[in-house]
Amino acid sequence: MTRHRPLRVRGRSLAWVPPVLLLTLIALIDWNTTGEFRIISWIVLVPGIAAAICGVLGTAVIAVLSLCVYFLVDNAWPGQYQAGWPDFVLVALGGILACLACAVRVRGERRMLHMRDIAETTRRTVLRPIPPGLGGLDHAAVYLAADSEARVGGDFYDIQPSPHGTRVLLGDVQGKGLAAVEAAAALLGTFREAGYHEKDLATVAARLELRMLRHRGHTAALGREDGDRFATAVLLDFPRGEPDVVDVMVFGHDPPLLVGPDGVRPLAPGDGLPLGLGELTRDGLPSVRRVRLGPGETLLLTTDGVTEARDAEGRFYPLTAEVAGAVAADPRAAEPRRLVAWVRDRTLRHCRGRLADDTTVFAVRRGDEPFLGEGRLQS
Repeated sequence: MTRHRPLRVRGRSLAWVPPVLLLTLIALIDWNTTGEFRIISWIVLVPGIAAAICGVLGTAVIAVLSLCVYFLVDNAWPGQYQAGWPDFVLVALGGILACLACAVRVRGERRMLHMRDIAETTRRTVLRPIPPGLGGLDHAAVYLAADSEARVGGDFYDIQPSPHGTRVLLGDVQGKGLAAVEAAAALLGTFREAGYHEKDLATVAARLELRMLRHRGHTAALGREDGDRFATAVLLDFPRGEPDVVDVMVFGHDPPLLVGPDGVRPLAPGDGLPLGLGELTRDGLPSVRRVRLGPGETLLLTTDGVTEARDAEGRFYPLTAEVAGAVAADPRAAEPRRLVAWVRDRTLRHCRGRLADDTTVFAVRRGDEPFLGEGRLQS
């Protein structure tokens, strides 16, 4: 990330042009008016304009140039019409203050860019880039943070190949802020290990549930107010050697949509509670459901930033109906990249770009390439 530099043409900064033009305009108007109408003292505005768009050195140069122009133009008039030293001191003082203000602005920009860099690094750590074709899956994802400055929130997703199949996790931690990011990172760390080593999907789910409980216990021991945090999630398993099925576990989350060239098939709602709340039910973890996939079908997973997006009249975004219409109009819309981009654009249009919550759109299906070899499973 670099500091934003306005008015650049072909890599060259033209930020000096507006203050110089203003300085020239003031000098010309003052020279071509009568002695009773002198505006040369308006030059004090020029360094202030430079401070807003130029660097510290550029602002200092403009301030010195303003003093020189003031001196030359004012002394070209007869003595009775000269503004004199009081206005000269005013222009000089204005230049000094402009340089100080510019230094504060530049320092603030650098600090802001540093914080954005930290936020971007955190986002890449939690939501690591997923290589194309990982685990033999064709996938696409988009993440939109409700807080555009934070750039990261409580939504999480990942793909983990293993010797037993390829596992996929998508979820949404309750709440917002860095505490939600911390919980998401804890769950993803457990998923990346358990998803690789554990043979049964139910065991992976049990490890995630236990990790959420441990995280809650740790935050409670620290006396933090987020000790009751939980996370909704969807856990998928594409078994190795079975290309036409997927195993699904739903933890209080909206179930995936199966989107194919022939239409949309919504899965039945899951029977599990969110991660961290499994102890509240007698059955514990949700059941593993095996779903048979049709040719070219894509699993579309979203967080509530999509389903709870509201328009100007307060109506929720009709995801299933909208996707069904898109596929009916163009069967290629079921492809993961097209599907994710379409849902993102339609969601933003529906809510007029005002996201009330973090928003994740994730689409995945079996790829055309065979399952990746053991050497590629260590991710």
